[in-house]
Amino acid sequence: MTLVGHLRELRNRVAVALVFVLLATAVSFWWYEHGLGDFLRAPYCDLPADLRFDGNGDQNCELLITDVFGGVFIRLKVSLLAGVVLSAPFWLYQLWAFITPGLKRSEKRYGVGFVAASTSLFALGATLAYYSLSAGLKLLLTLAGSGTAVALTAENYIGFVLSLLVAFGVSFELPLLAVALNLVGVLSHATLNKGRRWIFFLTIVFAAFITPTQDPFTMLLMAGPMIVLFELAIQVARLVDRRRAKREAVLGLTGLDDDEASPLVDGPSRLDEPSPLDEPTSAPR
Repeated sequence: MTLVGHLRELRNRVAVALVFVLLATAVSFWWYEHGLGDFLRAPYCDLPADLRFDGNGDQNCELLITDVFGGVFIRLKVSLLAGVVLSAPFWLYQLWAFITPGLKRSEKRYGVGFVAASTSLFALGATLAYYSLSAGLKLLLTLAGSGTAVALTAENYIGFVLSLLVAFGVSFELPLLAVALNLVGVLSHATLNKGRRWIFFLTIVFAAFITPTQDPFTMLLMAGPMIVLFELAIQVARLVDRRRAKREAVLGLTGLDDDEASPLVDGPSRLDEPSPLDEPTSAPR
């Protein structure tokens, strides 16, 4: 295909992907009043009654809206994010269909594996963040002490929940990045093993900065699983480097520098005998 043909195909696939996202967003906009909103408010509703705002006195968990368009923007934000997540299989397929013709069979296999692993890790991080929300909120809100009334606005609470889910999901992808760099030969197991202590220390620092709550409970809840995943990544890199070393030993490439030129043969190479199909045919009559 020409460059214009590739750009035309990319435009069409992006358009199809956006249609799927818009349809999923519309479904999520309807779903917000039929379970999605309650799902996001559940960690807040699990808090003790004295830590929740109760304007009507009926022991319900209510969030404040202090802006005319606050409810609209919150619902649109949640619907758009949920639409992107729900339509992920469809727009990922469009992306995969665009790049697949240029990949080898082994690269396709690795691509499918990384998509599955990255999706699972993101879901694992978001799930862990969701089930830790109640404990984190309780710890943060009780630090205000007595004599204070807690009244969370819907905008701040929903924004906090979404940012925490995304932060946990993205952070769990970092060990997978280390595995990818090892597979392409950029990051070796020896380097990862030597810098293990620094990796674990920087993981804790990263968790301290990226968590929206900035409290020790949420920081350790993120850093702990990340350290375990990084350790698994180091062990995967060890297995990959061991297989790579065996393959290089079989091919006689052990000990060669990456910048070293391959040896050249001085003598002429032997030509194969011409096949009957290669013999000149008689001129047409």
